[in-house]
Amino acid sequence: MIYIKKLHKHYGNNKVLNDVNLAFSPGEIHGIVGENGAGKTTLFRAISGMENFKGTVKYTEGKIKDSIGFLPTNPYFLSKITGKEYLQLLCNARNIKISDFEEKNIFDLPLSQYAETYSTGMKKKLALTGVLLQKNDIFILDEPFNGVDIYSNIIINQVLTKLKELNKIVVLSSHIFSTLYETCDYLHYLKNGSIVKSVGKPQFEIIEKEMQSSGVGVKIDKLNL
Repeated sequence: MIYIKKLHKHYGNNKVLNDVNLAFSPGEIHGIVGENGAGKTTLFRAISGMENFKGTVKYTEGKIKDSIGFLPTNPYFLSKITGKEYLQLLCNARNIKISDFEEKNIFDLPLSQYAETYSTGMKKKLALTGVLLQKNDIFILDEPFNGVDIYSNIIINQVLTKLKELNKIVVLSSHIFSTLYETCDYLHYLKNGSIVKSVGKPQFEIIEKEMQSSGVGVKIDKLNL
């Protein structure tokens, strides 16, 4: 179980996260939604221990950094490192021994190529593969479907279903509501750094309509289409 209590984050005078309180249980998939700049990525980085913050992030099973896998929106790769070497590096970090990475290559990536030459979608798939091979208990996935082809989206959906069956904690963000409806058990609406609404699957439509009504029509009208 992960408990997040009174989490605050400032960059100078800019308040990015304000009194965020959440709880994530094993076997659940939680979606975080909000406009660009709402604070989703900062929240994920705080949970993953990559940002300093005020408040509490508590994992009841031990040190969260030893059990968490974080997939950033835009994964970074060292220069002159192949896809296979990247996966090996992530496995080494968790003391996991794998003899045949091609067997684990579910996205059919060119593992002998330098990762920096990959397309945006291929980079996302390589990073996700690495996080999965680490056998983490917690998965924080920032826009896992972004830039990925339709077939790979199907694979990712199946992976999420499997993680839920394995009683993992999964938290993800997406701008595509159809994927959230399909994969998530709970949705949390992050607006201006605060969680303004949390709902279960039967009430997802409430958040979708609330986001659609928050000035979207006015913005479109400005185009005078």
